Amino acid sequence: MTQDADHTPGETGTTHFGFKTVAEDEKAGMVRAVFDAVAPKYDLMNDLMSAGVHRLWKAAMIDWLAPRAGQSIVDVAGGTGDIAFRMRDRMEESQSDKPSAVTVCDINAEMLNVGRNRAIDRGRLTDFTWVCGNAETLPFPDMSFDAYTIAFGLRNVTHIDKALAEGRRVLKPGGRLLCLEFSKVLAPVLDKLYDAYSFRVMPWLGGLVAGDRDAYRYLAESIRRFPDQNALAARMTAVGFNQVKVSNLSGGIAAMHSGWRI
Repeated sequence: MTQDADHTPGETGTTHFGFKTVAEDEKAGMVRAVFDAVAPKYDLMNDLMSAGVHRLWKAAMIDWLAPRAGQSIVDVAGGTGDIAFRMRDRMEESQSDKPSAVTVCDINAEMLNVGRNRAIDRGRLTDFTWVCGNAETLPFPDMSFDAYTIAFGLRNVTHIDKALAEGRRVLKPGGRLLCLEFSKVLAPVLDKLYDAYSFRVMPWLGGLVAGDRDAYRYLAESIRRFPDQNALAARMTAVGFNQVKVSNLSGGIAAMHSGWRI
């Protein structure tokens, strides 16, 4: 079942880590430990778990964002560079002389190391800026970016509303936030199949390939605790985003949320 709150009802100073209740000040470290463990195999696991469908979702995200040369974009929780590489490629297709800037910000140093190494392997030494930072307290000045993206990262923050508000803060007037995240499955039959897959196959694959069954059990649980499409749209509106829109992918397994700072 998808939950609409970051906190366990009736408790203060606590939040959820998957289906567990933990102290708020402990969650960031616990999430960091999960991604430290899976960082080397993270992108491979994405391919295996989704049978490559995550690539179509990310392509849809880039299509909707339509990044252009000359823009300054921050990709939050994007340590391995998967979204950043796609954005930079799209910017370069415009064949413009305007300088483009893509900043990758992630709380997890191990994920950033993976991304930097991938960039080095591709000979892209100066195309990206890599920053270790928390989505709830971004290390950037107000009104720094034309666009803010976050893919499969928002559900891991301790306070979703703080992260959304930070996204709005660092956007220039007229800037856009685009979030790609797992969401609530809309088809009755598909949701049962997806539940069975998430709680049986995903942890098994995580143990087999990444050597960490518990990490992928947490990922499955975190998806169920994340606000559904309408709840997340309402929260974006509440922190000041305008023209908030939702686009479902694969029957709601994933969804994109778009909002503008006017």
